Amino acid sequence: MLTTEQIQRFRAETPGVKNRIHLNNAGAALMPQLVIDAIQKHLQLEIEIGGYEAEALVQKEVEGFYQAMALFLNCSADNIAYAGNATDAYNRALSAIPFAEDDVIITTNNDYVSNQIAFLELQKRYGIQLIRAQDRPEGGVDVDSMRALIKKHSPKLVAVTHVPTNSGLVQPIIEIGNICAEEDIFYLVDACQSAGQMPLDVQQIKCDFLSATFRKFLRGPRGAGFLYVSNKALDLELEPLFVDLHSATWIEPDIYELRQDARRFEVWERPFALMLGSKACVEYALEIGLPNIEQRVKMLADLCRNKISAISGIRNLDKGVERCGITTYAVEKWQPDALKNKLQEHKINTSITRSAGAIIDFAEKGVDWALRVSPHYYNTEEEIDILTNILSDLIRS
Repeated sequence: MLTTEQIQRFRAETPGVKNRIHLNNAGAALMPQLVIDAIQKHLQLEIEIGGYEAEALVQKEVEGFYQAMALFLNCSADNIAYAGNATDAYNRALSAIPFAEDDVIITTNNDYVSNQIAFLELQKRYGIQLIRAQDRPEGGVDVDSMRALIKKHSPKLVAVTHVPTNSGLVQPIIEIGNICAEEDIFYLVDACQSAGQMPLDVQQIKCDFLSATFRKFLRGPRGAGFLYVSNKALDLELEPLFVDLHSATWIEPDIYELRQDARRFEVWERPFALMLGSKACVEYALEIGLPNIEQRVKMLADLCRNKISAISGIRNLDKGVERCGITTYAVEKWQPDALKNKLQEHKINTSITRSAGAIIDFAEKGVDWALRVSPHYYNTEEEIDILTNILSDLIRS
């Protein structure tokens, strides 16, 4: 459990808390100073001596990025690829699956909107079939429904978003991974909203691919993400659509040879300042301890749900047996942008989730939009009290 003294230290190491009550960590968290320093130091080096020359001087530190990610996910550094963002990583993995006409993808009603669009594009382009497993009455995908669909359709791919962007729901990715392993089905996990707020162990998850970003609960820079690629996927020589001179070697006029590690999913041009910032944020999270982070984030999120939903005219929308650091609310009498802007006048950062990003989920909940409040371990109980009091005043007004 994190102590009050530790929380104060984390806040002292986070410049942004001086300016805002930041409760939009599911959007982009505030970076700690050591992450800022790592990025700025390398940018300054590029300014002073040149980009290629700066890269040559930090090769050991860049390799440290892969080693830190290996510790974070419980895998080998050879299983890690850097990506420009979570969607870039996810789509590179998706493009590596050898789809043919009538192949089946099984997913959930709560998978991220960009993933849903990508599945529909594959359906349009290749004639694959898209099937969504049923939800449980209390929320979250029904594992029995998923198992039955896998048995019936023998899908080419099962794809699950661990934590949806529009809800505090946590999906049972380990149970689904066990089914996929038993049936030898490719398994793709979107961990964009879970990476950094809870432990992730790819050996337990048993996924072939796992993608995420650094800007959210990992507290890293924007424009940076990662992809985990399993040994199974590497041994099968799965490769993304369009490799380059970094991910493959041109050995004869009509022949290229893939890299043997996950960096076949990278491209040559990478922002090394952001890689070093990403390394720093992962090492920071590992030092604090993901179980410690998860415990505090869940406590603060439960506090949000209890206090905010007690306000007349506000309804908590989160479902699921397990819930995490994302909390969402239907708010009466207010339009979404007006509410968000009013909170920003009080220097409180939140976000708005709209129906276009959660068509199935929001239709079932009967809402067009939701206020999303996502605390992190460096937030305080007092900040949540301030938000609650202001929301109460706004509803009354």
